[in-house]
Amino acid sequence: MSSLISDDEIHHEVDLIWLEDVTELDYVRQSLDRLPTRRGKPAYHRDGRLVGYAQLGPDAKASRSSGTFRRRVFWLLPHDRDTAPEGLYATGAPAEAVDPSTLTAGNKGRKTDRSEKPAQAAEA
Repeated sequence: MSSLISDDEIHHEVDLIWLEDVTELDYVRQSLDRLPTRRGKPAYHRDGRLVGYAQLGPDAKASRSSGTFRRRVFWLLPHDRDTAPEGLYATGAPAEAVDPSTLTAGNKGRKTDRSEKPAQAAEA
């Protein structure tokens, strides 16, 4: 979850690569995945689609036990707001979601009114 990603886990990031235009997305999900390389497009094994990923600088160290690097990936599921605007997340957002406009390399981003899309008050 986004709130569980700490700044020290992502401080080796040097760039975020977006695979689609995120200015049209209210939120993206983010997670830290164990990947075999510092850079390049990672394999994607979830439902939905990969939206972007982080690239790490040369100072990032691989895990001694697994030889992998922890890198952020950004993704969406088929029932997320961009494809199901009246669905489960018509209001609110998943716990691991953040507004992509708040993301930069080394910064975990945050939720905003845009990503949360609060329910509109009923008109009287």
